[in-house]
Amino acid sequence: MNDDKLTFEQAMEQLEAIVQKLEDGEVELEEAITIYQKGMELSKLCHDKLKSVENQLTKVLTEDGEKDFSLQEED
Repeated sequence: MNDDKLTFEQAMEQLEAIVQKLEDGEVELEEAITIYQKGMELSKLCHDKLKSVENQLTKVLTEDGEKDFSLQEED
């Protein structure tokens, strides 16, 4: 599957599998480098998706007149 088509959840699942594989220490150096690079790509993809959602929320809340959308509970 093309990384651009992955959902956030799919990317996180793949990233978690890569981390587990690297933590197990059962891979050869060349494979470790390859999957580490893949993990970095997935990490960036997740970060970009989260940033996009944050920007969308900021836009929606700003359009609705909300300037501060902190997740603090009101007393």
